[in-house]
Amino acid sequence: MSIYKSDFLVIGTGLAGLLTAHRLSRSGTVSLVSKRGAQVSNTDLAQGGIAAVTGKDDAAILHINDTLKTGSGLADLHIVEIAVREGPERVKELVELGVCFTKNGSDFELGLEGGHSRRRILHAADSTGHEIESTLLRVCRANKKIRFYEDHAAVDLILDSRPAGVRPERNVARGTYALEEHTGIIHSFLASATVLASGGAGKVYLYTSNPDTATGDGMAMAYRAGLRLINMEFVQFHPTCLYHPKAKSFLISEAVRGEGAILRNPEGKPFMAAYDVRKELAPRDIVARAIDNELKKSGAECVYLDITARPAAFVKKRFPNIYKKCLSFGIDITRDPIPVVPAAHFFCGGIETDEWGRTAMPGLYAVGEVAHTGLHGANRLASNSLLEACVFARRAADSICGNLGKKTAKSPARAEVWNYGNARHSDEAVMITHNWDEVRTLMWNYVGIVRSDKRLERAKARIKIITDEIAKYYWDFLLTRDLLELRNIACLAETIIRSAAERKESRGLHFNINYPQTEETYTANTKADRYDREGSGSRG
Repeated sequence: MSIYKSDFLVIGTGLAGLLTAHRLSRSGTVSLVSKRGAQVSNTDLAQGGIAAVTGKDDAAILHINDTLKTGSGLADLHIVEIAVREGPERVKELVELGVCFTKNGSDFELGLEGGHSRRRILHAADSTGHEIESTLLRVCRANKKIRFYEDHAAVDLILDSRPAGVRPERNVARGTYALEEHTGIIHSFLASATVLASGGAGKVYLYTSNPDTATGDGMAMAYRAGLRLINMEFVQFHPTCLYHPKAKSFLISEAVRGEGAILRNPEGKPFMAAYDVRKELAPRDIVARAIDNELKKSGAECVYLDITARPAAFVKKRFPNIYKKCLSFGIDITRDPIPVVPAAHFFCGGIETDEWGRTAMPGLYAVGEVAHTGLHGANRLASNSLLEACVFARRAADSICGNLGKKTAKSPARAEVWNYGNARHSDEAVMITHNWDEVRTLMWNYVGIVRSDKRLERAKARIKIITDEIAKYYWDFLLTRDLLELRNIACLAETIIRSAAERKESRGLHFNINYPQTEETYTANTKADRYDREGSGSRG
């Protein structure tokens, strides 16, 4: 095992992590840790683009109002104003770093997506995330102050206690323990500031648009360390993922609906007008619930997204990646409607942070989907996620650099070397596979797009049994990435269930058939504090 020391530690290599590392490298050395190869991230899969006010007919107040309206009364006005007003400058920085957004002449070609009152989505055809991810990876890999540690799965935070206790303000983050997958060795990464940029947790659900890495590791680590998770019940289900037995987690961008695609039931009839006057351009929560209802009424396995009314040449040029991918499955989207279903996509909740990405724990920051800034409220406006990552990555890095030289109170250090205890190699790996499937199926069936008190009670009872089993297994056997990910998705499943049960109304992404109305006076955030049955939560 090794102890790696650097000035700064960033966990996660999506847009938020790479931009933070790039900015921090101006002030010191950076260790950049990723669970798989650095390219594997939600950012890399993002199709639609980044929302920012750059059009001549657009204005910050319009973007602010669209975000607040979509957030259903829970978006933080101060945070929304920061993100919207700083967004154009962050986009300019991406361009300066080499990101090539699609242009129409000398101007950016701007897309339209659900919930937006203007065309303001900057995109790189329909592979915006891949363009951003690839560009930033090139920039960071060429930077001698940034060192990549790929295939290293973060396990838990390394803390200094002052005095002992789980309250986050009584601890200082010193880094993380990380499992090197190829060797099974757990190393220690120490730094003066640690940034969680580990993304979301779509894999908590059976069907998701997210890559396999999205198991909520950063959220779960922070939760075990005593930090608070906010609004975990607000899970955004993307309305349109490709439905095909050989297509795994392939998203059909919201921009397709923005360019005129129509949702049709299996009989070929449009249905969105019955749910919202904005039809296909309604926010994602409305569209996802509409599709869910249509599927339950008909018993069908999917609905269809039809863009065949647009010229074939336009479709191929605007959506080359989607066209190519669908064609590989025998679907020519210029002639055939696309079979689609909803899937878990984005978490509007996360680790509680302020406008500078600071958590309640000294030395620990969180940026991107892992964090709850307050930007999204009860529902995320399309393409505001990359905007949030850009704005708050820059702010977190600036805050960290601004604190350089400030001394942290001395405290007794915890062990910096991982304690394996009496753990042994597992001979019961079937437990991991079984519980992994059970957690995700449980969450999809009981805590999905539509919820009820009865479903939530059943989920709560079952998840307790599962987490107890996982806790015992965790202490008895040597760690693997599968075990770490199972532990994390179960931890987050429990917080989602508790938060959903606490919200006695329907608002934004949370819909409970027992409380179908929004309570206008109930605009409080739900707060999930540590509920740990594993003792200290770490062997360090």
